[in-house]
Amino acid sequence: MPEERTDTFLRLIRRAGRGRLKVYLGYGAGVGKTYQMLLEGHRLKDEGIDVVVGLVESHGRAETAKLIEGLEVVPRRRQEYRGVVLEEMDLDAVLARKPQVALIDELAHTNAPGSRNPKRYQDAQDILAEGIHVITTLNIQHLESLYDIVEKATHVRIRERIPDTVLTEADQLVNVDLTTEDLRKRLLEGKIYPPERIQTALENFFKETNLEELRELTLRELASQIDQRRRETPEEEALAAPDQIMVCLSSRGPRSEMLLRSASRLAGKLNRNWYAVYVQTPSEEPTVIDAHTQRILSGTLTLAKQLGAMVFTYKGEDIADTILRFGREYRVGTIVVGSPTPLPAWKRWMGERGTVDRLVHAARGMTVVVIDTREEEAAHPRPVPEKRENETLPARTGDGSGPPPSSPPVLSDLVDSRGIVIWNQPVRKEIALRTLVDAAVGGRGIGDPASILALVLKREEEGSTFFNEGVAFPHARIENLEHPVVAMGVTRQGVEDVFLEKPVEYIFLVLSPADSPDTQVRILGVLARVSRNRHLLLKIQSCRTPEEVLSALQDWEAQQIVGGIEPAP
Repeated sequence: MPEERTDTFLRLIRRAGRGRLKVYLGYGAGVGKTYQMLLEGHRLKDEGIDVVVGLVESHGRAETAKLIEGLEVVPRRRQEYRGVVLEEMDLDAVLARKPQVALIDELAHTNAPGSRNPKRYQDAQDILAEGIHVITTLNIQHLESLYDIVEKATHVRIRERIPDTVLTEADQLVNVDLTTEDLRKRLLEGKIYPPERIQTALENFFKETNLEELRELTLRELASQIDQRRRETPEEEALAAPDQIMVCLSSRGPRSEMLLRSASRLAGKLNRNWYAVYVQTPSEEPTVIDAHTQRILSGTLTLAKQLGAMVFTYKGEDIADTILRFGREYRVGTIVVGSPTPLPAWKRWMGERGTVDRLVHAARGMTVVVIDTREEEAAHPRPVPEKRENETLPARTGDGSGPPPSSPPVLSDLVDSRGIVIWNQPVRKEIALRTLVDAAVGGRGIGDPASILALVLKREEEGSTFFNEGVAFPHARIENLEHPVVAMGVTRQGVEDVFLEKPVEYIFLVLSPADSPDTQVRILGVLARVSRNRHLLLKIQSCRTPEEVLSALQDWEAQQIVGGIEPAP
C-alpha cells in the first residue's frame, strides 16, 4: 500500500541525522515516476513533514502539473546561455530554505554551464549533506554501467548518465512499473509527449522491443540491488571469502569505457569490490606518451572511479607479471581484460605469447574473463542520440589463504584521534606519509617507524595511490603486526608535490598484517565507500580537531542503514 511505503520513509526521516535518499526508478518517460513522487510529497505533508518542490518537470502533462498544486515550490534560478534563458533548480535557495524533504525530478539532468555542479545528482548530494532528505526520479538507462547494453539493445545513445554508486547508496528504491502496452497507449493518448512528437517516438525510442528490453533491465537491476543489500549483512560477509575483481586497462586500448562498464556489472552481480589497474611501462611514462593519449587515459581512469572502482597505476616492464602480482596481493579472483591485439605471425612462429595468453596460462586460482572490445562492424542502424525533453543545451562530455574475518572492519575501531592529522597549509607527499606513519605507530609498539615508512614509500614507487579524485590510500603489509591500523590525514590546501586535476584532500594510511591479505582488501573496500560519501567528506572538511573528525566517522557508521526496494502501485 502507498501509505505503508510512505510510513517506511517517514520513519527513516525521523530517525536520521543525515539526509536520506529515495529514488523512484522506471524504464522510460511516462511510467509515472514523477506522479508517484508528488503523491508521496502530499502524503508526507499531511503527516506534518516540511516538504518543498526543489524542481519538478511537468513537460506539459496536466496530471503532473495538477499534483504540484498545494506543495511549496522553490523558485527556479534563471540564467542566460548563448542568448537563451535557461531555468535550473536553485540549489542555494533550497539549502537556505532548509526543508525536511526536497522533491527533485530527473536526477541525471545536466545543469547549465555556470552552475555550481555540472550534474543534478551532485546538487542532490549537496542537499543530502546538509541533512535534507531527497526524493527523486530516475530512468534505468541513465546508469553509467548500462550505457553499452542500452545502446546495443535500443540503438540509442544515452548522453546523460550518472555513476551507479548514486543508486547503490540510496536508502530506498521504488520500482515504478507499467506494461509496455499501457505505456505506448499513454503515448498515443498524448499523456507523455505533444502530438507532433508521438509518431517519431513510436518509431524510435518507444518501439515495443526497446521498451521490453528497458523494462527487463530495470527488473534485473532491482533484483541485483536486493541481492547486494541482502549480502551486505555481517553474517553474509563472514561467510563470503574475498574474491575481488580487477579490470586491466591500457592507455590505447579500444573501447576501454565498455570494458569498464562490463567489469562494473560483473562486480555488482557478484557483490565484490573491484579494481581498475593500469600498468605503466617505461614506454608509457608521462614524459614519453603524447598529450592526447594522456587525456584519454585520464578520462578512462576517472570513469573507473565514477563506476565505483578503486583505481591503481602500477609501474612494471612486464604487464602480465605485474597484473598477476597485483592480483595475488589484493585477493583477486577474476581478471577482466579486453580483446588481445593479434601478434604478428613472425612473433607467433618464434613462440612468443601475448599478454592475455600469458595471463590465462599463469593465473592459477584466478579466472580470466575476456570481453570482446573489438570495434564492431555496422550490424545495426547508427545509434540515435537521446534527446532530452525540452532540451536546449548541447550534450556535455563528459593467494593468500586463511579464514576470512568474522565481520567487516569498522573504520572507527582502526583509527583513533591520535592517528588523525589535519594540515591547514600545503604539505609535501613524503612529509605527509612520514607524519601519518608516526601517528599510526606512535605509542603502539608495533614496529620501527622508519622501516614502515620505507615499505610505504616502496609501494608508492610501484604505483602511486594518490588518485585524481582527491583521495589517497597509501598502504603496506607489515610483518608481525597483530592488528591493522589506519591513520587519516585531512589536507586543507592539498599535497603540493602531487600534481593532479583535483587536490588530494584525504589520505588514508593502511597498515595491515603481512600474513592476512584479506584484511587489507576489506579495509580498502571500507575506505572506498567512505571516499564516495559526499555527506561524510563535507562534514570532515568542517571539522577543526582530530576528535571532531573521529566523531564524524562514528556518527556516519552508526547511521548506516540498509534501505528497502519497493514496488510502486
